Amino acid sequence: MTTDYPESAAARSAWIRSRRPPSLAGDPWRPQAWFREEERAASGELISVATVLLTNRECPWHCLMCDLWRGMLRTRVPAGAIAAQLDFALAQVGPARQLKLYNSGSFFDAGAIPPEEHDALAERVRSFERVIVECHPALAGDSCLRFRDRLAKGPGEGRRGPELEVAMGLETVHPVALERLNKRMTLDQFARAAAFLARHGIAMRAFVLVQPPFVPPTEAVVWAARSVDFAFACGASVVSLIPTRPGNGALDALQAQGVFAPPALATLEAAAAYGVGLGRGRVFADLWDLERFATCGACFPRRRERLQVLNTRQEIPPPVLCAECAGAREPGLVLASGQGLG
Repeated sequence: MTTDYPESAAARSAWIRSRRPPSLAGDPWRPQAWFREEERAASGELISVATVLLTNRECPWHCLMCDLWRGMLRTRVPAGAIAAQLDFALAQVGPARQLKLYNSGSFFDAGAIPPEEHDALAERVRSFERVIVECHPALAGDSCLRFRDRLAKGPGEGRRGPELEVAMGLETVHPVALERLNKRMTLDQFARAAAFLARHGIAMRAFVLVQPPFVPPTEAVVWAARSVDFAFACGASVVSLIPTRPGNGALDALQAQGVFAPPALATLEAAAAYGVGLGRGRVFADLWDLERFATCGACFPRRRERLQVLNTRQEIPPPVLCAECAGAREPGLVLASGQGLG
C-alpha cells in the first residue's frame, strides 16, 4: 500500500502537524481534565485514583498517534501555574488513595513541567500512597530520582511520603510500526530506561497501543501480545492497553491511504485477555471513548462490562455471545489463550 508518509523524523513531524484539525490554546492556570476512577492495586484491592491531566507546553516529540496536543500551550507555563492547576483539580475530584499526574507529554520535560515547581507539587501530594507520572524513556534519569526523594520526605515526622511510579509509552514492539510512530525511541532505549527505574526502586507501567498504524489488523493481537510480553520482561508492574483512536488528522490521513484502521472491539478484548492470562502483572484495557470501537449495539454494553470486570478483577470472564453479530467468534478472540503467539 502506497503512502505519502515521510521517511525522516523532521519531515514526519511537519507532516503530522500539518494534518491536525484546529484546536484552542489551553488555560495555563487550569488543567485539561480531572476525574476519579477505581483501579485494582498490586495488593488486589480496588482503590480510588485521582487523575489530573495538566496543561503545559506541547510535547516536542509529535508522535504519529498522539491527540494530546489539543489545548496545549505554545510556550512554557508561568511560574506557579502547575501547582495552581493541581490545587484546582484536587479540590474538585475529592479524596483518593493514588494520584495519576499526567501532562500530555513527559513530567520530566523541563519545558512542560518546570523543575522549580517539583517541591510545590511534592508538598501537595503528601497524602497519597502513590503518585504516577508519565515520561518518555529518553527522560528517565536523575530527575526521576530527585522527584522520588522529594516525595519520600513524607507529610510529617516519621511518615514516608508517596511512592513514585513512572508510566512510559512502549507503544509496540513491531519493528516497522515503532520506527514510524515518530516517537524516536528504540526497544533497547525503553529497556535501559526500565532497568534504570528498577535499579532505583521506582515502579514502572507501560502503555501499549492495540493495532497502531502500519500493523495489519490480522496481526494486531499477536503484536499486542508480544508487546505485553516485552513490557513485563522489562519489569512493568502494569500494562495499559490503548486502542489506537483516529481523529488526530494524521491517523485519518493514513486510514484513507489504507495503512491504518481502528481496532475492532474483539481485538482489544483478545489482547487484554492474553495479558491478564499471563498472570505476570496487572493489565488494564483503556475504556475511554470505547463506543467508537463498537460495531454492534446489541452486545456492546455487555462487552464493555466484560472488559470492566477484566480490569477490576484481573480475571477473564466468558466471552459475550451475540446472535446479532456473532462477536464471540471474532478471529482475534481465538488468540486470547496465547496459542500460537510464539
